[in-house]
Amino acid sequence: MRVTISGETLKAIVLREFGAPDVLKLEEISTPVPGPGEILVKVHAVSVNVTLDIAVRKGLYPRKPPFPHVLGVDPTGEVAAVGAGVSRPRVGERVSVHTVIPSPRATPGREADDPVLGSIIGVNHWGGYAEYAAVPAGNAFVLPAALTFPEAAVVMRHMPTARHQLHCRAGLQAGEWVLVMGAAGGLGSCCIQVAKRMGAKVIGAAGSDDRVAAAIAFGADHGVNYRTQDLAAEVMKLTGGEGVHVVTENVGDPDLWPKALASLRPRGCMITAGAHAGGNVALDLRALYLKRLRLIGDPLCDFTDIEWALKEVEQRGVRPPIVDRVLPLSAAAEAHRLIERRAVAGKILLDPTRT
Repeated sequence: MRVTISGETLKAIVLREFGAPDVLKLEEISTPVPGPGEILVKVHAVSVNVTLDIAVRKGLYPRKPPFPHVLGVDPTGEVAAVGAGVSRPRVGERVSVHTVIPSPRATPGREADDPVLGSIIGVNHWGGYAEYAAVPAGNAFVLPAALTFPEAAVVMRHMPTARHQLHCRAGLQAGEWVLVMGAAGGLGSCCIQVAKRMGAKVIGAAGSDDRVAAAIAFGADHGVNYRTQDLAAEVMKLTGGEGVHVVTENVGDPDLWPKALASLRPRGCMITAGAHAGGNVALDLRALYLKRLRLIGDPLCDFTDIEWALKEVEQRGVRPPIVDRVLPLSAAAEAHRLIERRAVAGKILLDPTRT
């Protein structure tokens, strides 16, 4: 059913200054009207993330949002209304929204190669910490019927990036070895599954025995607890002294980074898309050039990677990352606190239909 939006208001978590979680306030604001080429999404789920939510809230992200601002990079829900010129998706369809809005210079099908990183929904474009969100229609992807809103939100956040990293950037081949750092997290668990779908052998590395077990449950062939074991030594033991072909790294821990780099075999590739532990690390340049390594940074994906991910989930080739809990919109500050305390084992989502 089409929602009447003229003159209406909605509840949203509004950020008016940088700071601690308490700066996130539940407010009533005007419901946005979708402009030409936009849709209005009634949000049912949106993820809470270390970088694109917490770092933005603190003012630590390179891009600073204009105030007032609404966070939320992956609003997922139902199309409530459409703007002029929009034929798809249709009102009533279930959709999940991709984070990055391509710039006019982007090539269709190669959105990750956009020479100008476009606007980021939830960073410099109002996002999904709200009952409704107006977003470009081209960034909305219709969901398989069997996928719930929480599942769709975590799939959209991480699975396309994992596929792009391994398939398009690293050029992973069947039979090769992959070391996945932070293997129980959202991106890590997706990297495990994508690598296995590509026929690779996977070592899942995490910071506790429980998280290593979770990595194995997602399909990793071997697990390493990098807090209690020597990461590089264990990798060399598992690979017969050769090292891995690819490392996927999204931790950015100054102690672990050199060990992950040392786990690569000659001509290996490390691809990174995260800095949850700070991001300032020592780089052994001699190892980089003597072993002829590749170091790639890329947190993006092509729209074809999104289509692949949704199809694979529908056909049960891969499964969504772990959802720790779903909280009402009003609990946004508490969600941030839980993540900062590392008191969760999986993704926290907000459901704006529960204010």
